[in-house]
Amino acid sequence: MTHVAQIKIAATYMRGGTSKGVFFNLKDLPESAQVPGAARDALLLRVIGSPDPYDKQIDGMGGATSSTSKTVILAKSTRAEHDVDYLFGQVSIDKPFVDWSGNCGNLSAAVGAFAISAGLVDAARIPSNGVAVVRVWQANIGKTIIAHVPITDGAVQETGDFELDGVTFPAAEVQLEFLDPAAEEEGGGGSMFPTGNLIDDLQVPGVGTFKATLINAGIPTIFINAQDLGYTGTELQGAINSDPKALAMFETVRAHGALRMGLIKHLDEAAQRQHTPKLAFVAKPADYLASSGKAIKAGDVDLLVRALSMGKLHHAMMGTAAVAIGTAAAISGTLVNLAAGGVERNAVRFGHPSGTLRVGAEASQVNGEWVVKKAIMSRSARVLMEGYVRVPGDAF
Repeated sequence: MTHVAQIKIAATYMRGGTSKGVFFNLKDLPESAQVPGAARDALLLRVIGSPDPYDKQIDGMGGATSSTSKTVILAKSTRAEHDVDYLFGQVSIDKPFVDWSGNCGNLSAAVGAFAISAGLVDAARIPSNGVAVVRVWQANIGKTIIAHVPITDGAVQETGDFELDGVTFPAAEVQLEFLDPAAEEEGGGGSMFPTGNLIDDLQVPGVGTFKATLINAGIPTIFINAQDLGYTGTELQGAINSDPKALAMFETVRAHGALRMGLIKHLDEAAQRQHTPKLAFVAKPADYLASSGKAIKAGDVDLLVRALSMGKLHHAMMGTAAVAIGTAAAISGTLVNLAAGGVERNAVRFGHPSGTLRVGAEASQVNGEWVVKKAIMSRSARVLMEGYVRVPGDAF
């Protein structure tokens, strides 16, 4: 009996924000995986360890959560005014597919650092000390991200005293600007609000009818009032993820929201589009204990938000969903804005299961349509391991 040898592929394992994933330079991938298609998807599934019926990803680099089942492919950009092209793949844990439908805002924080270290940014644009401005083209959604990466002695600075709830240790701060984050192609032909409404009545047969804000900004997101779903907005992961009936209900709501937003044409398509849209529920400020045991006071936040990713309640907050939160909070009349007091604002601090997060966004109306020029937030990033990943040679 012959045995297929493993091959090795240069890769870097990085944390970005409250996520981590396997980063690749496009040119380091096997030739068949350098282009979109079945071979690339099969390779990334094997790298991460999916599909895994045990939901553990023991035989791969994944961490058995949506936050740790991620892949990134970077290449030097040929697009004007950009340094690097960034492609994100959300790998399903228990099913054989990679979702390419959206961005990861958390891992966006690590893109600039990887690009600099991999030589994808012109050396003349990197200061000896200071901040390197890396211009990122987010290829999944066709948007620009500006990453401000700290540099010390000509190298990326990773350590520092910036603290981020949901991440155990402090690190260097990386500021991200998401330019023109509203969607241009999906759902509503470019409208930030695909239905044309700030609040819709979302009918979900067998579940109920809910007031919902459906927004395309950062990532397509469905916002619903927590109390309408039977929750308070102070829940931690255990309260949701240990309840199969609740998870099934949330997925049903998400699927109908995706249909209403025009992201899918038939409900059964939602099962193959788990990364987008996101479903989140909001509530007015209240006291609660974060997952770390840290006391969050109502006066510390403007509102509470809980969001689901890949079918489970997220342990903190997805970066792209934070952009959606900041954008919706800046627009009077959305459910997010109303939960935050219904006042005009250009920044919001919200409570999530791991603590709090601040995000800024300025929105305005142009020719009757809401637009947002950019959303800003801070994250951190760090290389965890670099070298090679190995996969069986017949895996893709």
